[in-house]
Amino acid sequence: MNTRRAHVFVTGRVQGVAFRTACERAARTAGVTGWVRNLVDGRVEAVFEGSAAAVEAMVTWCQEGPPAAHVTHVERCDEPPEREPGFRVAPTA
Repeated sequence: MNTRRAHVFVTGRVQGVAFRTACERAARTAGVTGWVRNLVDGRVEAVFEGSAAAVEAMVTWCQEGPPAAHVTHVERCDEPPEREPGFRVAPTA
């Protein structure tokens, strides 16, 4: 498999709306590894690794998020894969 990695920063009403929990569920369903966490500035940061299609699906998911979220911007940076061991919710940074 040709593994891809996307590092995203999600802006909007994305904290206090179960974004991380929903993201973890969606990532596991999509079969990607990585992590998601809140940032002290109010954004959510996430890393997705997996097939190109699965990573694209997660970046697209971030543009909407869970029902209570209101996403205004998603910043994406593609990076070399780091072989993330699974998908987890990481501590706030």
